[in-house]
Amino acid sequence: MLRIKRRHDLPAVSICGTIPRMFEDDSRDSFGLETVAMARPRRVVRSRPLDPSLSPNRLEIQRFPRWARLNGGGSAMFFAGAGIACFDQLLRSGADVSSAGKNFGGEPVFSGVLRQRLALKAAATSVRLARLREDEAALRDAEHLSGVGAETSPSGRVHRLWRLFATRAVKFEAPTLSAAAEHIGAQGAMEAHGLADALRKIVTSANNPLAAAAGVSAAAMYHLAAVPAIEAEIFALWLADAALAQKLGWSRPLPLIATAIGHPALRKDRDGRRPRPSDPDWADALAGAYALSAQQAFDIAIDLSRRTQKLSHAAPKLRAKDAARVIEMLLQDDCVSAARAAKTARLTDRGARRLFDRLIELGAVRELSGRASFRLYGL
Repeated sequence: MLRIKRRHDLPAVSICGTIPRMFEDDSRDSFGLETVAMARPRRVVRSRPLDPSLSPNRLEIQRFPRWARLNGGGSAMFFAGAGIACFDQLLRSGADVSSAGKNFGGEPVFSGVLRQRLALKAAATSVRLARLREDEAALRDAEHLSGVGAETSPSGRVHRLWRLFATRAVKFEAPTLSAAAEHIGAQGAMEAHGLADALRKIVTSANNPLAAAAGVSAAAMYHLAAVPAIEAEIFALWLADAALAQKLGWSRPLPLIATAIGHPALRKDRDGRRPRPSDPDWADALAGAYALSAQQAFDIAIDLSRRTQKLSHAAPKLRAKDAARVIEMLLQDDCVSAARAAKTARLTDRGARRLFDRLIELGAVRELSGRASFRLYGL
């Protein structure tokens, strides 16, 4: 049974853990027969019931198995299947809030920041493929230092395309595809209803998630013939992740394949050319990319799990009235600016900066920009 003792002058803030603590008893020996001296019961100060999603129980996530790492030998399909299976288990390791915290099978509490951090990596790779100049730091600044919904550069729009995965469940329907295509300027160069019909048929008929992802991305290149090649390829990779998530039953897709598609291990031996969805051997290349991206995403998730635990330990030490809202923001996005935190949590600008300074002092948050001003904070 979870008991929390709260100081009257210090509001406590709790956030949830990520992995269930299995077979845990309230005591070491519930059926012991030894006589125990009765002590005077201590007065327990009970707080309000915790939201089930805020349960701190957790176990350390085990490292990605060495045998499942793509090492240049063996079948790419095997390593992709193993990697995705491991990652799928991790993604289902959080508390199921709909069951009042009694079961597990929901996403871990850090899944929001995981998606957005992978979105940043996918966008940086996509921008490099398009031979644009922005790196991860520039993309992060463009997104988080501009106003919500503000106009951005072509690279910034690509970043927003990948960030969509953290905000909605992607279905292969014409309105959804048209909205996504706007981020690469392709909405007027494709027939959204025909593409949606074709993609749904492919996902339905595919006998496994990798086949669905390969089929959808290859078909997209055919239907996007009027779109510039690099924009069509980026969109095809986005659709591959959406198809994979649908086939696996994930609530929302994760940016995976684009984070690894430019890896040197996937380049052709003869000419060093990177794989493309229009290639005849695309299915094998896609499997290799998912093998690499799954293990990379798993490693990022382990790091975020540890950082989330530090944040949970620091939360009760925060004095700011709306610190819980800021913590929620940190768990849902790649980073947060002090100005955005102040506006969302109804803090003063000075109060928001002091809160982040305190979180850094406690080792719960990092400053990601490396600047003295216009700073960005995240796990």
